[in-house]
Amino acid sequence: MFEAYMYNLEVLPGTRNHKGSFVQETAYRLIEIDQTGWALICLDDVSCHYVDPENLRKLSS
Repeated sequence: MFEAYMYNLEVLPGTRNHKGSFVQETAYRLIEIDQTGWALICLDDVSCHYVDPENLRKLSS
């Protein structure tokens, strides 16, 4: 499980959001993991998605 202080994350290929749409494979910022288990990730101030935290990985430094 990821901690909220890790901001450099990317989604695994084929990741879908909570609505079933594919999420762009790029770097995201982890905002939080809510009580229902969804991870809120944002590309910028407008593009955010709820995804399964199992579909996230830390970017290589």
